[in-house]
Amino acid sequence: MENSLQEFLLEKGFTKIKLHLTRTNHFEIRATINGVKGLFILDTGASNSCVGFDAVERFNLKAKDSPIRAAGAGATDMETQISKKNKVKIGKWKKDKVALILFNLTHVNTALTSHNSKPVDGIIGADILKKGKAVIDYQKKYLYLKL
Repeated sequence: MENSLQEFLLEKGFTKIKLHLTRTNHFEIRATINGVKGLFILDTGASNSCVGFDAVERFNLKAKDSPIRAAGAGATDMETQISKKNKVKIGKWKKDKVALILFNLTHVNTALTSHNSKPVDGIIGADILKKGKAVIDYQKKYLYLKL
């Protein structure tokens, strides 16, 4: 019974990605955007995946103004931009034409670094998790995405 979830998902064509639990009780995940590696928080409660304004150039994002207002982690009504048609890779899972919301992540990183966690480049949210038919094994700290 021990490996039954993993065996079942791998047989069904999922790929397994290791999650790292931070001191703030968030799961960190490594992902690649437009060929550039970064560190992200996995957030099932975030409707959209996001990247910080300060990482726009590093990930080669084409930013356009967005009517969307961001809220979360104690901040509300924040200006955002949107970047469409990005290539996202998490483990062996890949998706082209992914839209990412760009906003100021300073408040998130301030909270993380004050608890001795590493700052992140962004957030992997429910939009990507839905596209990948995500299954999260909280006990063993793995994310499974359908290839």
